[in-house]
Amino acid sequence: MPKPEAVVFDIGNVLIEWQPERHYDSVIGEARRKEMFAAVDLHAMNDRVDLGENFHDTVMACAEAYPEFAAEIRLWHDDWLRMASPAIPRSVALLRALRKAGVPVFALSNFGVETFALAEVEYPFLKEFDRRYISGHMRMAKPAPEIYAALEADSGIAPEALLFADDRADNIAAAKARGWQTHLFTGPEAWARALVEAGLLSETEAGL
Repeated sequence: MPKPEAVVFDIGNVLIEWQPERHYDSVIGEARRKEMFAAVDLHAMNDRVDLGENFHDTVMACAEAYPEFAAEIRLWHDDWLRMASPAIPRSVALLRALRKAGVPVFALSNFGVETFALAEVEYPFLKEFDRRYISGHMRMAKPAPEIYAALEADSGIAPEALLFADDRADNIAAAKARGWQTHLFTGPEAWARALVEAGLLSETEAGL
């Protein structure tokens, strides 16, 4: 494998924890959360937001469609920043270490237009990428091959020269199918080691 020319970060569960079920458990209790998630496909609702549909309108329409869970569904909008938290400091440090080392860093993330605007304010490090490929703005999302192709075309970097970290196996498989170098993110420690093995950071730079 050639030495990567750029590193591509997913955001949710790589740089920021994204665990809606955990938040709901803390607010409405596990039993009620399980009942709601069994009746309402909230992740499919969120997928529509990630493809560019209006965040507020999509969540409120879903709440109206399921009146027995309306108050809880509205929390997806009202408590969104609490669901998308906290940041993963070690991953943020690796992002900054790569930039300091002169390695281009890109974001490739399924994120809504409005939710990403909220996240940028809460997490200023999201503005530190050299390039950002956000699904809501692009109207396409992982793991569809089109979004990977769009990043390749825009950056001008060959697929085999991209190193991509994502926590979802389907997103990783789609990138690998295009020839990208990949890392299935399970935690920042293993990601740090992968960056060292790729020749992008020294152990000291990676905090190892």
